[in-house]
Amino acid sequence: MKRIDGGACAAQGFRASGIHCGIRKNKSKRDLALIVSDVRAAAAAVYTLNLVQGAPIAVTRKNIADGYARAMICNSGNANTCNLNGVEIAEKMCALVGEHLGIPASDVIVASTGVIGQPLDIAPIASGMEALAAGLEPDTTAAAEAIMTTDVRMKAVAVEFEVGGVVAKLGGIAKGSGMIHPNMATMLVFLTTDAAITPPMLRKALSMDVKRSFNRVSVDGDTSTNDMCAILANGLAGNPEIASDGADFDAFREALNAVTVELCKMIARDGEGATKLIECALTGAADQQTADVVSKAVICSSLVKAAMFGADANWGRVLCAVGYAGADVDVSKVDVSFTSAAGTVEVCKGGAGVPFSEALAKKVLSEENIFIHVNLNAGPCSSVAWGCDLTYDYVKINGDYRT
Repeated sequence: MKRIDGGACAAQGFRASGIHCGIRKNKSKRDLALIVSDVRAAAAAVYTLNLVQGAPIAVTRKNIADGYARAMICNSGNANTCNLNGVEIAEKMCALVGEHLGIPASDVIVASTGVIGQPLDIAPIASGMEALAAGLEPDTTAAAEAIMTTDVRMKAVAVEFEVGGVVAKLGGIAKGSGMIHPNMATMLVFLTTDAAITPPMLRKALSMDVKRSFNRVSVDGDTSTNDMCAILANGLAGNPEIASDGADFDAFREALNAVTVELCKMIARDGEGATKLIECALTGAADQQTADVVSKAVICSSLVKAAMFGADANWGRVLCAVGYAGADVDVSKVDVSFTSAAGTVEVCKGGAGVPFSEALAKKVLSEENIFIHVNLNAGPCSSVAWGCDLTYDYVKINGDYRT
C-alpha cells in the first residue's frame, strides 16, 4: 500500500466539482460540492448519534437503504437542521442532481454543513446545478474546498493497494474544524474506492473502522448534528468482489483505515483556532475499551489542551484526565511522557512526578505535533486518540460564528 494523490477522485470512475452558488455571502468561498461515480456503486454511511439531526441524514438513510448510490452532493454555509421544510429541501437537492446527471434521485447521498436553524433556500442550489454538473472532472480540489466552513486547511487523502491480485485505490475528502466530538464518524467525510465489495461488507468495514478512527477524534467536545461519513465503491478496479471475511476484506480494511486515520489527524490539526496537533498514544491497558476511553479522555481535557497551547508540561492534568475517564485504572502504575520533534521528556513514573528539565519540556511542547505517551502498565492493549490545543482564537471564532 502506498500514499497517492487524488483524494476522492484517485479511484477509477469518479469525478468531482465545487462552485459558489450563493448560499454563503462570501463569493470567494465555494459552497456546493458534487462527487459522482461513472457507474452505480455500493454505498454505506454512518451518522451522528446526536438526537438533533440534520434533514439530509434522514434522506440519505432512505436513499441508500438498498445499498447503492451514484452521487454525493453537499452544501456548506447552512446545516439544513431544525428547519420545518428541511427534508423537502434535501430531497429537492437529490432531485436536482438526478435531473442534471440523468440518474434516479434515490441514488444520491446528500449532506449539509454550516449554521443550525437557518432556513435553506433551494433557489441558489437550483441555479448553480448546471455549472456544478458541467464542472465535473477527475480533480477533488474544488469539491474539497466547497465543503469547508471554518476549516483553514483542505483535507484530502488517497492510497493505492492490492486486493484480489489487482491494484485498487481508495481516497476521500473531509471537512471538520469545530463542533467535533463524534460518536460514529465525524463532521462530513466522503470516501470513494474502485474496489469491488458488496454493500453488506462495505457497511461492515465502515462501521468497524470508525471505532478506530473518527470516534477517537475530538476538538471541543461537541457532537455535531450533521456528522456523516459516506463511502461509494464502484468496482471498476476489477477485483473479485469482496463478499465475506478473509484476506481481501482485511486488505480493504487496512486501506480504509490508512485513509481515515490521516483524515483524523488533518481534522484535529485544523481544529478551530488550533496551533498544535495532539496525539495521545496509550499503551498497557488491560482491555481495548479502557485503552480507547482513557486515550480520548486525555485529548478531550480542556486543561490538557490549554496546557499544550501554553507549552506547559503540567502532567498532573494528564493524570487527572486518566483518573476521571471512567475506566478501572490503577493510577499508581501510570507513566507519562511528552514527545515531539524536539525530543522526549519523562514527567511521571508510577503515578508520581519525576525530576525533568523545564527548558527541555518547553522546547518539546513548543512544536506543532505533540505526542502524549501514557502507559497504564496493566495489560497488552493500546489506542491512539487525536485532538488539538485550546486557544484564544477558538472562543473568538465561536463567539460570533452565526453573525
